[in-house]
Formats: sequence, structure tokens, C-alpha cells
Amino acid sequence: MTVTTYQVEGMTCGHCVSAVTEEVGKVDGVSGVEVDLATKAVTVTSEAPLDRGLIDAAVVEAGYELAGAIEMLPQAGGSCCGSGGCH
Repeated sequence: MTVTTYQVEGMTCGHCVSAVTEEVGKVDGVSGVEVDLATKAVTVTSEAPLDRGLIDAAVVEAGYELAGAIEMLPQAGGSCCGSGGCH
């Protein structure tokens, strides 16, 4: 399982949080989405690392801009890059 946190620009209210949560949650492979309005971050949980472009497209569809990945953590003994070791 992989957990990646992205910085999202443009979110200002609860509606923003709902829109980002909904669109990112539709991406194949996403098993969980948490959005923190205060830090403008969206944390995505997935079984395997996801293509950043898929998350970017979902955030754009919601009406916002993805600034970048700020954290990728392996879970349950896995690795974030699939190579058995992390950077």
C-alpha cells in the first residue's frame, strides 16, 4: 500500500474539499482520499504507486491545480517505488 500527499492550490472552503475528494476518489487504484483544507494537502492511499498525471487530471477536473507530490510513504512492508528500497 502506498500513501502519497500532494499540495493543491486554489482550495478555500468545504466545497473545494468535497470536489477534490470526489474526483480523486474516482481514479482507478485509489483506495482512500483525505483532504486537509488548512494545509491545502490531499493524501491519496493506493495499493500501488499511481501515475501522478492521473491525480493531476482529477484535481484539475475538480477545478484546482496540483502543485506537486510532497510525500510518498510505503505501508505494510512495501516500498514507495516498488524496488524494495526507498529513496
